[in-house]
Amino acid sequence: QVRLVESGGGSVHAGGSLTLSCKATGGTFRSMCMGWFRQAPGKEREVVAEIDSFGAPKYPDSVKGRFTISKDNFVNILSLQMNSLEPEDTAVYYCAARVPCWSTQYNSWGQGTQVTVSS
Repeated sequence: QVRLVESGGGSVHAGGSLTLSCKATGGTFRSMCMGWFRQAPGKEREVVAEIDSFGAPKYPDSVKGRFTISKDNFVNILSLQMNSLEPEDTAVYYCAARVPCWSTQYNSWGQGTQVTVSS
């Protein structure tokens, strides 16, 4: 059973930066495909970054160039570096994993961490 615990959320002004972390326990971390998602009030959950088991990242246009996802297989931590934050980035951010990697859906989720960006 994979357990994911996020940390690092908080409040910043527009233009600021935050780094989110997700500690994984259980499972084989290096073989997991993982992602960061967010959900703002009244909106559907959306993906903000994904990384495969080889470390290849993928981003939607809305965050490309501002967000960086990384995976440390030695300490089992998934990170999301967020720069140039905008009020539109305000949401609850979730860490997720696909175990095994070839699963079609993310099947392990963290509890979420709040990110608030003020103008």
